[in-house]
Amino acid sequence: MNDHLLRVLDREAGIRGFACVTTALSEEAICRHHAAPMAGAVLSQGLTGAALLGATLKVRQRMAVKVQGSGPSGKLAAESDAYGRVRGYVSAPDFASPQAVTPESMAAAIGHNGLLTVTKDVGLKDLYQGVVSLQSGRLDEELTHYLVRSEQIPSAVEIGVAVDENDWLTHAGGLLLQALPGADEKRLRVLLERLDDLPPLATLLRDGETPYQTLAALFRDGEMSVLEERPLAFSCSCSRERTRKALQMIGAAEIRSLMDEGQAVIECHFCHEEYIYGVEELGEILADETAI
Repeated sequence: MNDHLLRVLDREAGIRGFACVTTALSEEAICRHHAAPMAGAVLSQGLTGAALLGATLKVRQRMAVKVQGSGPSGKLAAESDAYGRVRGYVSAPDFASPQAVTPESMAAAIGHNGLLTVTKDVGLKDLYQGVVSLQSGRLDEELTHYLVRSEQIPSAVEIGVAVDENDWLTHAGGLLLQALPGADEKRLRVLLERLDDLPPLATLLRDGETPYQTLAALFRDGEMSVLEERPLAFSCSCSRERTRKALQMIGAAEIRSLMDEGQAVIECHFCHEEYIYGVEELGEILADETAI
C-alpha cells in the first residue's frame, strides 16, 4: 500500500477525519538515519504525527513538531507541509533499547517529562507556536493534548507502528478526528467511542486495512464525504545551494580554517545528506565572501 493520506468530512455533524499510511516514508527515514529499531519506531511516530497535522494546513503553509522528552531517544523533530512532504530526525538514532517495541516502550523512550512544541508558518509576519508539557510520552496522546489544550480544538489522534519479530518497522500510519466550530457534540462522542473500540491501529495496518476502510468504520451511518487523497513522501528541502550560503555566513577566518583541514562536510539533520566542499570550492566561497 503506497503512502497516502485521506481527508473526509461529515458535513451534517461538522466533524472531519484524516487517516494515513506512512510506512515507506518511515522506512526511508530510518534508513537515512541508520536508526536502531526503537529509535526508528519513535521517529516514525513523529513523522506520522507531522503528516496528520500537516493535512490541516492550507496552501504554502508549513509546520513543525518538536518533542524534547526525558527519555533516551533524545529530541524528536518532524516537519511537514500542505503538500504531503515530510521529514524528521531523532537526536539519538543509535539508541538500542533492551525492550521490545510496544506503545509503552516507545513512550518510555520519549519520556513523560518535557515539552511538545508545534510551530506553524501560515504566511504571516510571525510564526505561530504552541507549547505543552508532556503527559505520558505516548505521542498520539501528546498531540491530542496539544490540539485540545493549545489550539482548543476537540480532537483525537492515534498513531500505529507495527514491527516484525526483530522489532524492525513493517507498517506505520495514523488517524486524526477533529470537531469543526458548531460540531454535533453527541455525534463526536459516538465517533470517539468507536475509535476507542477499534483494534489498535498497528493491528489494522498489519491486516491491510486502508485509511478509507478505517474512516468508513468510524463514520458509518453518517454522511462521510471524501474531500482529498494526497500522496505522502519523505522529502527534504536541503540543497547544495543552501549549504553554500551557510558557509558564506561563517566568515573568512573560519573558511580558511576549513581549507587548512582540507575540506568542509555539512550534514543535514533532517535527511542525513552530506555536502562536501573541497579546498578549491572553499576558495571560491572565500573569494565571494571577501568580495562582498
